[in-house]
Amino acid sequence: MSTYSATTAVTDKAVTKAVTKAVTKAVLFHEIGGPEVLKIEDVPLAQPGPGEVLFRVEAIGLNRAEALFRAGAYYYQPTLPGSRLGYEAAGVVEAVGEGVTAFAPGDAVMSAANFDFGVHGVYGERVVLSEGFVVRRPDGMDAVTSAAMWLTYSTVYGGLVETGGLAPGDHVVITGASSGVGTAAVQTALRMGAVPIATTRGEAKRQRLLELGAAHVVSTDSEDLVKEVKRITGGHGARLAFDAVGGPGFAALGDALTPGGTAVLYGWLDPRPIQLSMNWPLTVHTYANGVLAREEDFRRRAAAFIGSGLTSGTLAPVIAEAFDGLERITDAHRLMESNAHTGKIVVKV
Repeated sequence: MSTYSATTAVTDKAVTKAVTKAVTKAVLFHEIGGPEVLKIEDVPLAQPGPGEVLFRVEAIGLNRAEALFRAGAYYYQPTLPGSRLGYEAAGVVEAVGEGVTAFAPGDAVMSAANFDFGVHGVYGERVVLSEGFVVRRPDGMDAVTSAAMWLTYSTVYGGLVETGGLAPGDHVVITGASSGVGTAAVQTALRMGAVPIATTRGEAKRQRLLELGAAHVVSTDSEDLVKEVKRITGGHGARLAFDAVGGPGFAALGDALTPGGTAVLYGWLDPRPIQLSMNWPLTVHTYANGVLAREEDFRRRAAAFIGSGLTSGTLAPVIAEAFDGLERITDAHRLMESNAHTGKIVVKV
């Protein structure tokens, strides 16, 4: 648990020294490209201003959006040279600015992943964020688990539950099911009494997805998605699809739904134009977690849903690998781009 205790507490003098430190190490990139463009450099560390929180980063959770951003393929572009990177980190508050009452030094927190990470990126030793960009870590939750938790589960809660209206008994098709969000979606579907149908490319991850709770797994390289979903659902089709891919394959997801079904698109790993199914009526939602997470009420609801799931054991982040040290950030990005992992990649700082 990352809170101050008798053995880990620091003196006021030590805290003051850390807070007033002129620089901190952070990951920057000066050109778009592969993992090799990521550099660790000293950057200025300002005192937290009004409404801001300074926290020491203990662990960083990687997200596919960061690889897209680094490569210039995200929906907004980095400002070069010197772009920051990173949505998701867990750490401990070291100082707060004027007017901040929700947090205090020693609090265990997470970044809320609701900001421009080219400006506020959390790949670093210490970061200063607006208090609206920070949420509390669940009681007793370690830094690695916390870094793997907020963005994945809040995306699933907001996309599947609040936007998609996931209900008990629903069949839900989950694409990219071996990702951090995908594994969280499988767990959330089970928690809601729904039936998760996981998709993956190839057979390598089928057994692992079944072990993680997927009721059914469809290998899209060798199986026809629409036929398999229709077979699984007795010819009716699924009520909901939760998709990170988009592109021309989005039409097949619509074809696999029951008439009147809902497809929630939260990513665009396939950059080609999205094609819609003619299986009408069909409801399509595009989902942006960062926008919703700027609302305090949503953060409260998501935190309650995630916290209760962690407490009950129905939600448990799947950690693919935890790299030790900020200098391993390029290795972590290479693993993410290999698509060989299942679950969330974390870097301990």
